[in-house]
Amino acid sequence: MAAPREAPERRPFGRRFLTAPARLFQHNAWDNVEWSEEQEASARSKVQENSSQLLPQDKQEEYEVNAKRYWDDFYKIHENGFFKDRHWLFTEFPELAPNRNPSQNGDSVREFSNKEESNQEGLRSCENGHCSLETRAENQLNLTKSTPKISTEELATQKYSELNQNDGDYPGSSASYRILEVGCGAGNTVFPILQTNNDPGLFVYCCDFSTTAVDLVQNNAEYDSSRCFAFVHDLCNDQSPFPMPDESLDVVILIFVLSAILPEKMQCIVNRLSRLLKPGGMILLRDYGRYDLAQLRFKKGQCLSDNFYVRGDGTRVYFFTQDELDDLFTTAGLEKIQNLVDRRLQVNRGKQMTMYRVWIQCKYRKPAAPRL
Repeated sequence: MAAPREAPERRPFGRRFLTAPARLFQHNAWDNVEWSEEQEASARSKVQENSSQLLPQDKQEEYEVNAKRYWDDFYKIHENGFFKDRHWLFTEFPELAPNRNPSQNGDSVREFSNKEESNQEGLRSCENGHCSLETRAENQLNLTKSTPKISTEELATQKYSELNQNDGDYPGSSASYRILEVGCGAGNTVFPILQTNNDPGLFVYCCDFSTTAVDLVQNNAEYDSSRCFAFVHDLCNDQSPFPMPDESLDVVILIFVLSAILPEKMQCIVNRLSRLLKPGGMILLRDYGRYDLAQLRFKKGQCLSDNFYVRGDGTRVYFFTQDELDDLFTTAGLEKIQNLVDRRLQVNRGKQMTMYRVWIQCKYRKPAAPRL
């Protein structure tokens, strides 16, 4: 008989526990909310109902073949997305700015709404507890649209063919601390890192499946090519090159990215990313958990396979359990540092709506090389 798995580890994102089992945040959000058996049973029933009718196989293949176009369309529509606080970023992932002054207020980090919020039809609740649509106009990102668009795919191909990583000559080769964000979107995480981490040895890579998204990053006024390299990359294509060699990265970031990939391809992707890590390097992940409100809101006919759905805009999303993510990372040879679930209650008092969100946060490390 297989050994029983350890009990799921739970704790809230952002600030740590207080004495109460559920804690009131500003903007009407409670963290670390325990679910009753009845609530979990109700969620399970809704998922069974919305999964009872799968899309035909030909339609599923169409969404896979045209995935890049759907994400390009998404970023063309949302390139002027609204801002929100991401105060949890450096609190939960201090690895992104190891030398950051603890007195720095993480709430000052402002950035684009991530794709996990803005492409949910009618779902405007942010993962940190709130989104202020009223401040949308005054807080829009300063995109330099007058700058001619860079042909990202041509640039990447040219650079890779020129460099070939010979003699250690590749973007960021002289850096002492290298971070890669996969699925960077329009710069949701990259720009806060560049603004917050002042380590002169820092170099940040960022890539996305969408050419439109990478163009937005490269044409942003905050983009600094001396500290950052943005490139188009298809994670599902194992022949698609990375600009850096294996065992060169200190951190790989996956924020609401792995869930957008065909489940059968996830293990291969995690394997590839783990090879890029130095011994002791880490993968940081935050993504959708099973029975999140977004999963319960899907209707019949939007399900592709178990816990995998297509949205109205053609983009897709998977909802994980902790065990599934643990299997993906440990199979890739990584060791668990953290695997947490957060169940959060958000209340919109104006609309008299209660919303239960579920996210999972993970940290997995590549074992250090054994001493001889």
